[in-house]
Amino acid sequence: MNDAPRVVLAPDKFKGSLTAPEVAAALAGGIARVVPGAVIRQVPVADGGDGTVDAFVAAGWERVEVRAPGPTGVVGPASYARQGDTAVVELAAVVGLVKLPGGQLDPLHSGTHGLGVVIGHALDAGARHIVIGLGGSASTDGGVGMLTALGARVFDAQGHELPSGGAALADAATLDRTGLHPAVATTRFTLACDVDNPLLGPTGAVAVYAPQKGANLAQRATLEAALANWSRVAGPEYADVPGAGAAGGTAFGALAFLNAEVRSGIQVVLDLLDFPTLLAGTDLVVTGEGSFDAQSLHGKAPIGVASRARRADLPVIAAVGRNMLSDNEIQAAGFTACYALTDLEPDPARCMTAAQSLLHRLGEQIAERHLKR
Repeated sequence: MNDAPRVVLAPDKFKGSLTAPEVAAALAGGIARVVPGAVIRQVPVADGGDGTVDAFVAAGWERVEVRAPGPTGVVGPASYARQGDTAVVELAAVVGLVKLPGGQLDPLHSGTHGLGVVIGHALDAGARHIVIGLGGSASTDGGVGMLTALGARVFDAQGHELPSGGAALADAATLDRTGLHPAVATTRFTLACDVDNPLLGPTGAVAVYAPQKGANLAQRATLEAALANWSRVAGPEYADVPGAGAAGGTAFGALAFLNAEVRSGIQVVLDLLDFPTLLAGTDLVVTGEGSFDAQSLHGKAPIGVASRARRADLPVIAAVGRNMLSDNEIQAAGFTACYALTDLEPDPARCMTAAQSLLHRLGEQIAERHLKR
């Protein structure tokens, strides 16, 4: 058994179809059928967006259950992952688009208060390094909801506290940071983020992301003006930091109030999972995601995994839902090969519904061609 092939499966989710742990399990089943003696390590990953907490729980971290307001204030279940004094909080799972009641978009008034509630819970429990996964946001509130939940106060010119939502930031005039959670001063905040958008302008939070949150042209103008005012009040020096516009400007609020650091989401996740140690003695790495396309090349999970595998001089294979990249692009990104569900089933809808069985078959193919001895 000492010469049994060893493989690490480190896929991201197949969005709308399977979670990352489900993808890894399906691939593992296919590999094990062809090479029964293979030593398979399942290490599902994420890039800071939805599925990030699940990835850490799959790696053995504790899931902490809490209740927190969603983006429109409706209180519901939420959770974060914890190991030692480190907590991983996922914005999408607390105040993301998936948490909108009935999927009803509310671009002007949705907020991040619930995210601050979850962060506060982690601080109270002793966390002193908090990783905030940014992605899938339902709001464009510049992080003000998160900050007020942590004890900051924002007032208009008449001294009234602002209501929730991005539109209200147009009236922000003064700040009171004195009530900020005392543990903030001794806590390191890391923003796991896979975008580099600034807060404002043609590549900012509103222009790029507000349309997918339901904002029409007039609402976008309202939100852009509101965020511009918020940046003047809260810290204009942070508005142009790459990534400040992430999650509707939540990153900006964290930079201005929490002294946070923006880092590549997948790199943060791989560091916390101690990925180099997991690769020791491995023969093959398999990663993937639902859609492998040009956007993937800009710091998405599979590229991050591939870079770590190459650093360890290991071959890495992509197992994906659909492949939109050329062979040259795939090779240039460091992959030995790419296998797609659409190679087995051309119908995209069928690929979505039958992803589990198709991934099992991809696992068989990978084992036959790259592991069988």
